[in-house]
Amino acid sequence: MFYPSCGDCFLKKINPAGKIVAKIECPASKSYTNRALLIAALANGTSTLQKPLVSNDTKYMRLALEQFGVFVKQEDHDFIVLGTGGDIKCPQSEISIGLAGTTMRFLTTFAALSPGTTYLTGERRMLERPISDLLNALNQMGVKARSLKNNGCPPLEISGGGVLGGKINLAGDKSSQYLTSILLCAPYFKSDTTINIIGNLTSKSYADITLSIMKDFGVTVQNKNYTQFYIPAGQTYQARNYDVEADWSSASYFLAAAAITQGEMTLFGLNPDSLQGDAGFLDVLEQMGCTIERSPEKIFIKGNPLRGIDINMNNMPDVAQTLAVTALFAKGMTRISGIGNLKIKETDRIEALKGELSRLGARVETGEDFLIIHPGTYVPADIETYDDHRMAMSLALAGLKIPGVRIKNPNCVEKSFPDFFEQLESIL
Repeated sequence: MFYPSCGDCFLKKINPAGKIVAKIECPASKSYTNRALLIAALANGTSTLQKPLVSNDTKYMRLALEQFGVFVKQEDHDFIVLGTGGDIKCPQSEISIGLAGTTMRFLTTFAALSPGTTYLTGERRMLERPISDLLNALNQMGVKARSLKNNGCPPLEISGGGVLGGKINLAGDKSSQYLTSILLCAPYFKSDTTINIIGNLTSKSYADITLSIMKDFGVTVQNKNYTQFYIPAGQTYQARNYDVEADWSSASYFLAAAAITQGEMTLFGLNPDSLQGDAGFLDVLEQMGCTIERSPEKIFIKGNPLRGIDINMNNMPDVAQTLAVTALFAKGMTRISGIGNLKIKETDRIEALKGELSRLGARVETGEDFLIIHPGTYVPADIETYDDHRMAMSLALAGLKIPGVRIKNPNCVEKSFPDFFEQLESIL
């Protein structure tokens, strides 16, 4: 039940649970869905994306592609995409993508393939998220792409007419989405493209996802140990029927629910050999004391008494918040490092976690790229979500053990997992 609060704010009360014993089917991956949508838009022919994620983020991608002249239709549980062969149109009006970060970044390069000028904007937090590294890379290839407020953030103006390609340098330490943006469109550049990564590429698993989907649609990329990527021009994506993978990020909340309540959970639909970095969350929970059974048909977890761990989460940043909440119920402190890029997500997730975990009664230490959680004596709290879907979903798990937890603005989960709270209630 939702409880009205101030203005358009709502509170979602979380009911404490005993040992949860449940089965659940996991939703599709946002990362796979948005990449496949853009690739299918550039492909020759009609693609069917089977069982994609239907959420706010994928809605913004679909609506934006339609403004570029791409026909996208939802039919039953599929997306039907009529590919353009790379011959996209110029949008007739400014495109707003809400809070959809992947959509903003992927479209920044995509827009340069159109014949005219594209304007991209979004909601307030989107206009604070940096994108200058991607703009600089496009500028190196002759694209006039700029931040309209000259602050390295959207809104953006991208002059189209095609992309020259060539050799470029791209900073890799803030987001792998900048690399993905260029990779997805590079087959349609005017010449071969070599991307030299400056620094250490963060979240390498997301680059692996990108390369895998590109290969599935017929395009090859040479990856030199994540320091250099070479994409020959003249390749074209070929339309196909594509089965979208289930999402390990979404699965993490149910895995953690079993761990926190020392219950049992069986999850269906997940690929145990997935390239998604968040699949590594199983190993994390195993280190904390859980029993895990993996098979192609299902994933089983049994929660046991938890112990704190010291772990680098650079390759699975989207489950760092899930781990932080799980750590509340472990014996001993948990240190999560390698998460500096969380500061430029939907909110500064490091400081947001510090604030909300402290509100519940934990003692929390933070730095530029780490978070240390010391379990404490917990109290009821109304949890701020900062319009961040992962803050809402991860902190909701605390309410499974702490009475009196209520989540503010729970509707923000529509970004990636619209029926999250319904699914959570179904397993209690």
